[in-house]
Amino acid sequence: MNPYSATKEKFNMSMTPRDRVLAAMKMESLDRPPAAIFTQSSTLGQMEAVGAAWPEAHKDAELMAKLGAAQATVHGFECVRAPFCLTAETERLGATVAVDKKDASPMIKTHPYHFDPMMGEYDDPATLMPVEEFLAGGRPEQAIKAIEILKKQYGEEYAVVAGNTGPFTLTGNLVNTENMVFGMMMAPEEVDKWVTAVNPYVTAYTQALMDAGADVVQCSEPSGSTDMLAPDMFEGASGKHVAVSLKPRADQYTVLHICGDTLPILPMMAATGVTGCSVEEKVDPYDAVGAVGGKTVLVGNVGSVRPLFMGTPEEVVEGVKKSMDAGFNVLSSGCGIAVATPNENMLAFSKTVKGE
Repeated sequence: MNPYSATKEKFNMSMTPRDRVLAAMKMESLDRPPAAIFTQSSTLGQMEAVGAAWPEAHKDAELMAKLGAAQATVHGFECVRAPFCLTAETERLGATVAVDKKDASPMIKTHPYHFDPMMGEYDDPATLMPVEEFLAGGRPEQAIKAIEILKKQYGEEYAVVAGNTGPFTLTGNLVNTENMVFGMMMAPEEVDKWVTAVNPYVTAYTQALMDAGADVVQCSEPSGSTDMLAPDMFEGASGKHVAVSLKPRADQYTVLHICGDTLPILPMMAATGVTGCSVEEKVDPYDAVGAVGGKTVLVGNVGSVRPLFMGTPEEVVEGVKKSMDAGFNVLSSGCGIAVATPNENMLAFSKTVKGE
């Protein structure tokens, strides 16, 4: 039975999309979950509709906010969200990043720091710029300004979601993720030294995004996936750091997103103290609810590649109904939306959740 149907009779149907998302973050009883993309949400269709596009929208706060609102204004979802990639912090901290395509996410070209567990050679993370300087320039500064704009222009009607990068992933972006994974086996103390040094940037950025008006900060930590690390490595590599950098505030919430089959680590993800966990379609939605349902907000897990990017609207409807029936608190994509995802599939998603 659909877990939402029992509350339909008594539910206040006049609530705004923002009210609905925030009620879901509090795990309050609802007639239906919100349809809200918490991960990367922009598409070529949105860019065409609102006149704001990559790569410029990665770099300019006004364009970033305009495009970040498009999941709501164009496709009917119930939040607004910015920015659109996991490279802004990396670039600010010294990596070379190609931010030059309309139809593809920015790509890291060079890692600025040396970390070689095979040779036992490691740069000193003390050479990182001061945290205050990090926040005051580059794309992080533009993202903070974009959240301020979204809050001012859309914050009464829609929940404002900000995205950032998790501490283990950000560290890997700076020193090479493959070397970090080897380091977890060969020199875990050096990995911990680096992630401990990077985590204050994640913490400060999370807090700055909240200060700017984000109702939810959704942090992506893809390198913490079981595709990369053994489940028993998660707590040491990421979990203990996330517990610091993603601490929720009163009436402001945090969501940890990790790609891949996160079922073995879902209880550990929830134990970090974040408000919610975002999981992808590799996790059966019923299994996810069985593992942590009622203990944390579950966000997801309609497949980003299939059905959303490569499937039909009918397949989207089927995927949405499955996650909804399982009892996910927020219906979202399982991972970042592929930029070429068709308009009709995005509309099928939002309309199915809302019963339109």
